[in-house]
Amino acid sequence: MYKKQMAFQKIVCMLTLIAAALTFVYSLGIATDLYDALSKTILYPDYDLDYTSVTGSRVYYDMFEFNSAFTKVSIGLIIVTLILFITNTQTRRKYYIGNYIAVGLSTVANILMTIWCVPQILDYKAQYQNNVDFEALKAFSEDWGTIYIGPEDTFWFDVSYAVFGFLLLTSCLLIINVVWKVIMMRAEKSAIGSRKGE
Repeated sequence: MYKKQMAFQKIVCMLTLIAAALTFVYSLGIATDLYDALSKTILYPDYDLDYTSVTGSRVYYDMFEFNSAFTKVSIGLIIVTLILFITNTQTRRKYYIGNYIAVGLSTVANILMTIWCVPQILDYKAQYQNNVDFEALKAFSEDWGTIYIGPEDTFWFDVSYAVFGFLLLTSCLLIINVVWKVIMMRAEKSAIGSRKGE
């Protein structure tokens, strides 16, 4: 049983790192389509975001600050996740205070990241779907050779469910692993104590 638990904790720690890395990659790609389709429609983005060929196209610039912060926080999330490996949480037979702190930090960071990002991403999705003049955008794309994305083209917004769902899943698995580890450690301690009593 201990071998299964040890294998499980290694897999969970790796999945947590993958989820953090995936969040970072997602932060780099979330505005890709919006940039390609909308960025050129605003003539003077440094001065007036409403001076545009396509009403509502400022959504790309509106989310720019969030996107920049999202990328930085994602890097921080990867660093926090690496604490699991610095404390050998993935390989340690017995957990010590450092391992519990690493799991706690990683779990809390994942949850806070999700709470901070998802509502904002959904808000920008709504802003994109409700405010952009898609007829004008289509005409602009035909005139200037830019890509056209319609109101239904929300892949980069919608994939947030998968990215942050995976992030939360790894948090649940970390907690399950700690509970399992505590049970195994107590069972081992009990077995050692019974042997000493013989």
